[in-house]
Amino acid sequence: MIRSFHFPQIVAVVVPQRVGLPGTIFLTLFRRLAGICFFLLPSFALAQQHPLGTWFIGTVQLPARERGWGGFAEAQVRANALFDQVNYFEVKGGISYDLGPAFSAMIATGRYQTYNYRDLEAGPQQIETRLWEQITMSQNVDRLKFEHRYRVEQRWFGESSPENLAIQGRFRNRVRYRMNMIIPLNGTTIKPKTVFVSIYDELFLNFKAPHLERNRIYAGLGYQIDRHWILQAGWINQYDQAPVRNGGKDNVVLSIMYRLHRKNGERERLPTQMD
Repeated sequence: MIRSFHFPQIVAVVVPQRVGLPGTIFLTLFRRLAGICFFLLPSFALAQQHPLGTWFIGTVQLPARERGWGGFAEAQVRANALFDQVNYFEVKGGISYDLGPAFSAMIATGRYQTYNYRDLEAGPQQIETRLWEQITMSQNVDRLKFEHRYRVEQRWFGESSPENLAIQGRFRNRVRYRMNMIIPLNGTTIKPKTVFVSIYDELFLNFKAPHLERNRIYAGLGYQIDRHWILQAGWINQYDQAPVRNGGKDNVVLSIMYRLHRKNGERERLPTQMD
C-alpha cells in the first residue's frame, strides 16, 4: 500500500544530503533555484482559489549521437499543495531517433495514477496508460533556442469513477503542440556551467469536445552543472477544460535530469522537459 508522505522525504531520497557527497552541492543549488521561484511567485499563490501545487520530476536521459538512437526514463510526483498533499504519480519512458541536431522522432509510453491526497491507502482514483508518437524540431535565432514539439497520444483509462468513465470513456486520442524557448544567460550556447531561462506554452487538443482540453504555460530558471546534471526550478500554470473538470492551477516545478555520457555524442543539447 502507498502511505501518505511529503515532498521533503522524496527530495531527501533522490538527492543525498550527507556531507561530502556530490548530492550536497546539487541540493544547495536546487534550493537556491527554488528560492528564486518562491520569491517571484507569492502573488500567484495569493491570487488563486486553489493552493499552490508542487511537481517534482526526475529524469534519466540517454542522448543520441549526431544521428542515431537515444532514450529516456522519468518519474514524476505531484502534490495538491506546496510540498504537501501528494496526489499524483507517473512513470514513463521511450526511445528516440535523431536524424540530425535539429530533428528527432520518439515513441514512448507511460502510466499515470491520480489519488485522493486525503487517503492514499484507498488506492488510485484513476489509472491511465498512454502510448505516444512525437516529432521535435529545433532552431536557433542568435542565442535564442526554439523547440517545436508535436505529439499524438493514445490514452487508455483503467480505474476511474463511473462519472469520469461515462464522460471520457475507456479510450481517447489527444494531440499536443509545445513551443519552448530557451535563453542561455551567461553565454550563447547551452553547455556545462550555463545558467538559462526556459519558457514554453503547450496546447492539448482532443478529437472529441471539448477540443481544447488543456493549456500549460511554464517559466523557469535552470543550471547545467556539467555534462551530466541539469537542475530547473520554475512555475507552471495548467488550465483544464476537460470533460471532468475546469479551471486553472499554479504549481512550483522542481526538476533534476541526469544525462548519460555517450562517446562521440558531444553537441549542444537543449535541456527541455520530457513531460
